[in-house]
Amino acid sequence: MEQSFGRPPDASTASWPASAAPAERPRLVVLGLGYVGLPLAVTAARAGLEVTGLDVSAETVAELRQGRSHVGDVADEELRTALEGGFRPTTDPSCLAAADVAVICVPTPLTSAGVPDLGAVTAATRSVAAHLRAGTLVVLESTTYPGTTEDLVLPLLEAGGLVGGRDFALAFSPERIDPGNPHYGLANTPKVVGGYTPACSARAAAFYRRFVERVVVTRGTREAEMAKLLENTYRHVNIALVNEMAVFCDDLGIDLWDAIDAAATKPFGFHAFLPGPGVGGHCIPIDPNYLSYTVRQLGYPFRFVELAQEINARMPAYVASRAQRLLNDHAKPVRGSVVVLLGVTYKPDVADERESPAQPVARRLLGLGADLRWHDPHVDHWAIDGTVIPRADLDRDLPGADLTVLLQAHAAYDLDAIAKAAPLILDTRGRLDGQTVERL
Repeated sequence: MEQSFGRPPDASTASWPASAAPAERPRLVVLGLGYVGLPLAVTAARAGLEVTGLDVSAETVAELRQGRSHVGDVADEELRTALEGGFRPTTDPSCLAAADVAVICVPTPLTSAGVPDLGAVTAATRSVAAHLRAGTLVVLESTTYPGTTEDLVLPLLEAGGLVGGRDFALAFSPERIDPGNPHYGLANTPKVVGGYTPACSARAAAFYRRFVERVVVTRGTREAEMAKLLENTYRHVNIALVNEMAVFCDDLGIDLWDAIDAAATKPFGFHAFLPGPGVGGHCIPIDPNYLSYTVRQLGYPFRFVELAQEINARMPAYVASRAQRLLNDHAKPVRGSVVVLLGVTYKPDVADERESPAQPVARRLLGLGADLRWHDPHVDHWAIDGTVIPRADLDRDLPGADLTVLLQAHAAYDLDAIAKAAPLILDTRGRLDGQTVERL
């Protein structure tokens, strides 16, 4: 099913040259083989497309060619099946010369000054431009601020003389990968698409319909770019709301977790968000800053986003202060106390540590002199600022720990057993009960 809000076509955009008709078995090049690009490449290969994956990391490409996936949502078996079906990882950009479709899935981090860093997008676009031929569809999936597709990508692609919307198609389609989600993957998550022209939108929608169940077409590229930022800003702001409530509810002696459970019984007008030790991953800590950056260019601040960023960023320090208070309540100083952190990834049941709040929590506790240990079933090695932190043995270390802090409630954890074994627990996820447990 396709939902369309397309702008009315005009004479220059209503039709597409016959030379640009989609091939029966399109040759797809995915630029960037990370947590977005690799699932896209493997899913497209499974759907019968001829897929090449282009990445700047020779190490990544070598591992993929050997059938070893570095992305949790792509199992080694799935990767090997894709390789057997013709999927070809490479570092050679000349593969773009034969592409019918080029999809850019490269990282878009923030600079040290907190502004968008589009260096990888620029480099990838220039690689596409160097090999661009008439009839190619180019799609940007990397999260960015509204206007990037038309103001940055389009001029780079047109530098060689081809004209967007006439000689090649251009669109933006935000990635919606949710690492570790057992219910929603690339194929059954609706795909938002916004083209430079209505014909570009139609071309991109037809491409994604080959392996995605539902395509949603926006009025243009800017609306598609904004949709991604709106999704993550909505979560960012609401998480900040409950995080701030957690702080003052503790001072008021109110069980916020119980209040949330009660509010969630309302069958309309309320969606439950839960407090925690901070936000992590690429999306929530990063993407709203792209929207804030866009608004600041208009001459005024986006106060909602900036306040949410401030609240969520201070939660790791608050968790450390709660740990310090809890130890003090039991006549123990932080310095020299054995503190075990459980779960150091940014979300449950994944190995992804990007922007995990566990790192600033650990950094603060180390600064206070804690004898720090950690455990995570999805992580083999963990270090803070180059210092390797000892891994805890749950059977041996939990009973003797002065404090255990549950940062991530992985499904692999026996939470009842942890609550019984650890003599003192700070639960930042609201999952444990018992006399020895204090919830955030």
